[in-house]
Amino acid sequence: MSRPTWDEYFMEMAEVAQKRSTCLRRKVGAIIVKNNHIMATGYNGAPAGIEHCSERGCVREKLGVPSGQRHELCRGLHAEQNAIIQAAQLGQSIAGGTLYCTNQPCVICAKMIINAGIVRVVVKDGYPDELAVEMLNEAGIKIEKLNTEVT
Repeated sequence: MSRPTWDEYFMEMAEVAQKRSTCLRRKVGAIIVKNNHIMATGYNGAPAGIEHCSERGCVREKLGVPSGQRHELCRGLHAEQNAIIQAAQLGQSIAGGTLYCTNQPCVICAKMIINAGIVRVVVKDGYPDELAVEMLNEAGIKIEKLNTEVT
Protein backbone atom coordinates (compact mmCIF):
# COMPACT_ATOMS: atom_id res chain seq x y z
CA MET A 1 0.00 0.00 0.00
CA SER A 2 1.41 3.39 -0.98
CA ARG A 3 1.43 6.37 1.31
CA PRO A 4 -1.24 8.96 0.37
CA THR A 5 -0.28 12.48 -0.68
CA TRP A 6 -1.27 15.31 1.67
CA ASP A 7 -4.20 16.13 -0.62
CA GLU A 8 -5.41 12.51 -0.62
CA TYR A 9 -4.94 12.28 3.16
CA PHE A 10 -6.96 15.41 3.95
CA MET A 11 -9.66 14.56 1.39
CA GLU A 12 -10.13 11.20 3.12
CA MET A 13 -10.68 13.14 6.35
CA ALA A 14 -13.26 15.33 4.59
CA GLU A 15 -14.98 12.11 3.52
CA VAL A 16 -15.08 11.00 7.17
CA ALA A 17 -16.61 14.36 8.19
CA GLN A 18 -19.17 13.89 5.42
CA LYS A 19 -20.52 10.83 7.27
CA ARG A 20 -21.92 13.14 9.99
CA SER A 21 -24.10 15.01 7.47
CA THR A 22 -27.84 15.04 8.09
CA CYS A 23 -28.75 16.37 4.62
CA LEU A 24 -31.14 14.17 2.68
CA ARG A 25 -30.01 15.40 -0.76
CA ARG A 26 -26.21 15.66 -0.71
CA LYS A 27 -23.80 14.74 2.06
CA VAL A 28 -20.75 17.02 2.14
CA GLY A 29 -17.69 17.17 4.37
CA ALA A 30 -15.00 19.85 4.66
CA ILE A 31 -11.63 20.22 6.36
CA ILE A 32 -9.62 23.42 6.67
CA VAL A 33 -5.88 22.86 6.83
CA LYS A 34 -2.99 25.22 7.43
CA ASN A 35 0.66 24.11 7.30
CA ASN A 36 -0.54 20.47 7.12
CA HIS A 37 -2.47 20.85 10.40
CA ILE A 38 -6.24 20.52 10.62
CA MET A 39 -7.71 23.80 11.85
CA ALA A 40 -11.43 22.97 11.58
CA THR A 41 -13.91 20.47 10.18
CA GLY A 42 -17.48 20.72 8.99
CA TYR A 43 -20.36 18.84 7.45
CA ASN A 44 -23.72 19.99 6.16
CA GLY A 45 -26.66 20.03 8.54
CA ALA A 46 -29.00 22.22 10.53
CA PRO A 47 -27.63 24.70 13.09
CA ALA A 48 -26.94 23.39 16.61
CA GLY A 49 -30.12 22.80 18.58
CA ILE A 50 -32.35 22.88 15.49
CA GLU A 51 -34.15 19.80 14.19
CA HIS A 52 -32.25 18.20 11.31
CA CYS A 53 -33.74 17.58 7.87
CA SER A 54 -33.16 13.85 8.43
CA GLU A 55 -35.76 14.16 11.23
CA ARG A 56 -38.05 16.83 9.80
CA GLY A 57 -37.81 16.37 6.03
CA CYS A 58 -36.27 18.50 3.29
CA VAL A 59 -37.98 21.80 2.48
CA ARG A 60 -36.18 22.08 -0.88
CA GLU A 61 -37.20 18.55 -1.86
CA LYS A 62 -40.84 19.25 -0.98
CA LEU A 63 -40.77 22.41 -3.12
CA GLY A 64 -38.96 20.70 -6.01
CA VAL A 65 -36.01 23.13 -5.92
CA PRO A 66 -33.19 21.98 -8.24
CA SER A 67 -29.69 21.42 -6.89
CA GLY A 68 -27.60 24.59 -6.86
CA GLN A 69 -30.57 26.97 -6.58
CA ARG A 70 -32.41 28.84 -3.80
CA HIS A 71 -29.94 28.04 -1.01
CA GLU A 72 -31.88 30.32 1.33
CA LEU A 73 -34.69 27.75 1.48
CA CYS A 74 -32.46 25.16 3.14
CA ARG A 75 -32.52 24.65 6.93
CA GLY A 76 -28.92 23.48 6.89
CA LEU A 77 -25.53 25.10 6.79
CA HIS A 78 -23.01 23.91 4.24
CA ALA A 79 -19.93 21.95 5.32
CA GLU A 80 -17.66 24.84 4.33
CA GLN A 81 -19.73 27.29 6.38
CA ASN A 82 -19.63 25.02 9.42
CA ALA A 83 -15.85 24.61 9.12
CA ILE A 84 -15.32 28.38 8.88
CA ILE A 85 -17.65 28.94 11.86
CA GLN A 86 -15.87 26.26 13.89
CA ALA A 87 -12.51 27.93 13.22
CA ALA A 88 -13.96 31.26 14.41
CA GLN A 89 -15.41 29.68 17.56
CA LEU A 90 -12.03 28.12 18.34
CA GLY A 91 -10.10 31.31 17.57
CA GLN A 92 -8.17 29.59 14.76
CA SER A 93 -6.85 31.78 11.95
CA ILE A 94 -7.53 30.03 8.65
CA ALA A 95 -6.09 32.82 6.48
CA GLY A 96 -3.56 31.24 4.13
CA GLY A 97 -5.13 27.80 4.56
CA THR A 98 -6.51 25.17 2.22
CA LEU A 99 -10.10 23.97 2.25
CA TYR A 100 -10.69 20.31 1.33
CA CYS A 101 -14.29 19.63 0.41
CA THR A 102 -16.07 16.59 -0.96
CA ASN A 103 -17.98 18.88 -3.37
CA GLN A 104 -17.16 22.16 -5.10
CA PRO A 105 -18.39 25.10 -2.99
CA CYS A 106 -21.50 27.05 -3.97
CA VAL A 107 -21.30 30.80 -4.57
CA ILE A 108 -22.35 31.62 -0.98
CA CYS A 109 -19.54 29.46 0.41
CA ALA A 110 -17.12 30.82 -2.22
CA LYS A 111 -17.71 34.35 -0.92
CA MET A 112 -17.06 33.19 2.66
CA ILE A 113 -13.91 31.33 1.56
CA ILE A 114 -12.61 34.47 -0.17
CA ASN A 115 -13.20 36.69 2.87
CA ALA A 116 -11.80 34.08 5.28
CA GLY A 117 -8.46 34.31 3.46
CA ILE A 118 -8.36 30.70 2.29
CA VAL A 119 -5.91 30.49 -0.63
CA ARG A 120 -6.62 27.06 -2.10
CA VAL A 121 -9.67 24.81 -2.45
CA VAL A 122 -9.39 21.10 -3.23
CA VAL A 123 -12.58 19.25 -4.17
CA LYS A 124 -13.48 15.65 -4.88
CA ASP A 125 -16.66 16.19 -6.92
CA GLY A 126 -18.22 19.07 -8.83
CA TYR A 127 -21.33 21.14 -8.14
CA PRO A 128 -23.54 23.06 -10.58
CA ASP A 129 -22.38 26.58 -9.70
CA GLU A 130 -20.18 28.25 -12.32
CA LEU A 131 -20.38 31.64 -10.57
CA ALA A 132 -18.60 30.14 -7.54
CA VAL A 133 -15.68 28.98 -9.72
CA GLU A 134 -15.60 32.34 -11.50
CA MET A 135 -15.46 34.26 -8.22
CA LEU A 136 -12.80 32.01 -6.68
CA ASN A 137 -10.69 32.35 -9.83
CA GLU A 138 -11.14 36.13 -9.84
CA ALA A 139 -10.00 36.25 -6.21
CA GLY A 140 -6.88 34.31 -7.16
CA ILE A 141 -7.90 31.23 -5.18
CA LYS A 142 -6.86 27.96 -6.74
CA ILE A 143 -9.67 25.43 -6.98
CA GLU A 144 -8.52 21.95 -7.85
CA LYS A 145 -10.40 18.73 -8.38
CA LEU A 146 -8.08 16.32 -6.61
CA ASN A 147 -5.01 16.53 -8.89
CA THR A 148 -6.61 18.62 -11.70
CA GLU A 149 -7.43 22.34 -11.86
CA VAL A 150 -11.07 23.46 -12.22
CA THR A 151 -11.73 26.33 -14.63
